[in-house]
Amino acid sequence: MLNIDDGSGEDELIRLLLKRQSELNSLLEITRAINKNTATPILIQMLEVILQNYLQVGKLRFLIEKDNKFACIAKYGGDIESSVVLARACKKLSKVKAPTAIAGHRDPVLKKYNYFIPVYHKSKALAYALIGDFNTSGEMLNNDLNFIQTLMNVIIVALENKKLFRERLQSERFQREMELAVEVQNMLIPMREHKDDSVEIGAKYLPHQNIGGDYFDFIRLNDHEFLWCIADVSGKGISAALLMANFQASLHAWAAVDGDLTNIVDRLNKIVLSNTKGERFITLFIARYNQKKRRLNYINAGHNPTILYSEGGAIPLKLGTTMIGVFEDLPFLNEGEVDVEPGSLIFNYTDGLMDFESPSSKVWNEDKLLDFVLAHGELSPDNFNQALMDYLNNVHKSKPIDDITLLTLKIF
Repeated sequence: MLNIDDGSGEDELIRLLLKRQSELNSLLEITRAINKNTATPILIQMLEVILQNYLQVGKLRFLIEKDNKFACIAKYGGDIESSVVLARACKKLSKVKAPTAIAGHRDPVLKKYNYFIPVYHKSKALAYALIGDFNTSGEMLNNDLNFIQTLMNVIIVALENKKLFRERLQSERFQREMELAVEVQNMLIPMREHKDDSVEIGAKYLPHQNIGGDYFDFIRLNDHEFLWCIADVSGKGISAALLMANFQASLHAWAAVDGDLTNIVDRLNKIVLSNTKGERFITLFIARYNQKKRRLNYINAGHNPTILYSEGGAIPLKLGTTMIGVFEDLPFLNEGEVDVEPGSLIFNYTDGLMDFESPSSKVWNEDKLLDFVLAHGELSPDNFNQALMDYLNNVHKSKPIDDITLLTLKIF
């Protein structure tokens, strides 16, 4: 009788050792797969194979937390429930932190399974598992349940590391894109402000973040004519910067061969539409000034109206068309023309100037801006730009929420 017991104990020990060896081999296989950055579906498939073949688990539901919801990522055996139904049932066991028998549970979903296995990190539930058709008992039961919990812990950590790695790559990719966009935009923004006997120019560019869609340019066409443009492309990042680079090249090319602003804007519209397929647009104000005739021709394409200050009065320059890059043929296109007196100031800006957060009840709008121009129109371009920003920062006490570009000209 004693010999029989000794034989049974030895057989049980051998069976336990073999089982532990299988468990270690399973963990090793999973670890190797994780180290090779194996795709998530393959890891889940390996988990299912281990549970089915090594541990004889006949039914599995494995739910993981994602964006404060639980999704079922592994399931086999029996009638498959929806993730919503399974998550709702598992939340009834939210206070359970260790593998627990649930065969007699009152919930109609839970009672179909033998055990509930939770995976927690501190007080946060990371995953729930329901296993059924699992007949292991005795000393092997706790060992198997703990092994299943360990295996799922390893899978959860691997998935979380994959997520963090993807987020880091995305962050690095975004940062590099922003750096490239900044480089592109720095090449677009004129490095030197222009001043000669006929015109003085002052410009100020204040990006809200690393990169925006603002752009301005000044082109001396000949001895008695010059052209300038201020624009804002929709969107941010490298794609917006590249679109603006293409826009700048197109503007310079057509301004050199065509003296008609209407033709230039019409061609720019077609170029932008062709490049973006209508997914982006550009607002702009473009003007051409003839020093001999003292005549300014301009087109406002959906942009904030440039303000002309002259002899104590100020008017917004609104004639033009809609934004470019939206319609194949612009629905209307009107060119404005105005005579410019000596000492006139022309103030151009992008919409970021009007997008300020104010802690006070003070109103900031185009009427208030017009009043400011009337009060400060005799200043030089640089002094005007600085006075405006000082007013917004110190008097109005507002904070910008978008990129700001100021382009101010003084005509002599």
